[in-house]
Amino acid sequence: MTAGTVDRADEATDRRREQRGWYFYDFACSVYSTSVLTVFLGPYLTSVAKAAADAEGFVHPLGIPVRAGSVFAYAVSVSVVVAVLVMPLAGAAADRTGRKKPLLAAAAYLGAAATTAMFFLDGDRYLLGALLLIVANASLSVSMVLYNAYLPQIAGPEERDAVSSRGWAFGYTSGAFVLVLNLVLYTGHESFGVSESTAVRICLASAGVWWGAFTLVPLRRLRDRKVPRNGEGAVGTGWRQLMNTLRDMRRHPLTLSFLLAYLVYNDGVQTVISQASIYGSEELDLDQTTLITAVLLVQILAVAGALGMGRMARSYGAKRTILGSLAVWTLILAAGYFLPSGEPGAFFALAAAIGLVLGGSQALSRSLFSHLVPSGKEAEYFSAYEMSDRGLSWLGPLVFGLAYQVTGSYRDAIISLVVFFALGFGLLARVPIRQAIAAAGNPVPERI
Repeated sequence: MTAGTVDRADEATDRRREQRGWYFYDFACSVYSTSVLTVFLGPYLTSVAKAAADAEGFVHPLGIPVRAGSVFAYAVSVSVVVAVLVMPLAGAAADRTGRKKPLLAAAAYLGAAATTAMFFLDGDRYLLGALLLIVANASLSVSMVLYNAYLPQIAGPEERDAVSSRGWAFGYTSGAFVLVLNLVLYTGHESFGVSESTAVRICLASAGVWWGAFTLVPLRRLRDRKVPRNGEGAVGTGWRQLMNTLRDMRRHPLTLSFLLAYLVYNDGVQTVISQASIYGSEELDLDQTTLITAVLLVQILAVAGALGMGRMARSYGAKRTILGSLAVWTLILAAGYFLPSGEPGAFFALAAAIGLVLGGSQALSRSLFSHLVPSGKEAEYFSAYEMSDRGLSWLGPLVFGLAYQVTGSYRDAIISLVVFFALGFGLLARVPIRQAIAAAGNPVPERI
């Protein structure tokens, strides 16, 4: 065996080790997305806000009348605006210094700490809940910029769909596992000697502990790539680099076209994820146990969906597979509008459909974008991607919240999201992916 062969074998081993470590950040933070954002915090924060509301059902943060049922959706929107301000700076600083890992650690542990502090959300402390949600959600968005930026560095062009899909599968696996534990605690809270409210607060806080504990794995296995240092302080250079990134992206209009499409349809995806529990509890009169079981079903099927759509992409290409998933999303929302109240069976069927397309559409979008990023600009471009993934996904929750504010009906709010998927489908269909990859200076995979 030659020295070159040994070196290549060692490089392959190191790459696989990094990939396995990379998967574990999805494993760590997805519990927040599942247990906190999707299941418990929406209904619980809404109940806390209602406890603080006046006789007409309004709370008054900063003297502004807000319907208690809209507090959660508005807090999600504010968290995204905060993330928009921070994510580009984090991405630019990571590319300028090559030190993604310390920035990832800072964002992850700030978010984990805010989530753990949700244990203290009780009584009528809706402002505390909104603040912790804003910090945790924004921190997650910043950490995902840095996490996603590793993908082009740890996986070659031909394996990115599979690696990205495995990351999502790891995340949905952890989400399902912790949700089973949450379900045991919540349904049996009396036998554990705690109140229902305390059980919910333990579930919220445990997600933060889980997030922080398993973040140690990627921090040990991922490695930073050194880059030449120049310029001034990180913040000043970050703002200038952000402007340079935006100007540079104008030289890649096809990459921008994909981002626009992704911004639109992913806004719908993120809103469905964050508002599903409120829709189920407030509009369909489903109890918390039913909602937890439905989300658990989503998590289990999302693992199969992410891996299955990853295999479909090898046969049909990532773009066609994503377009198919968007058509299914549109049908799901249309069916959701007509779901009967008080019937868990229909809600479970809809949850199963969501699970089958959720993980795959997100995983393939991430891997597809990684082909459109010029070499050496991964964190900067993924900050723009993350602004589409989470950072600019304020419009969907805002529309959802306003629709409920005006009509008082969550059914009207949910049907308004169809436009995001229909428009996103049309925009993505118009993007010539092979031409976009070549224009970014990257090798074009055989099947894309």
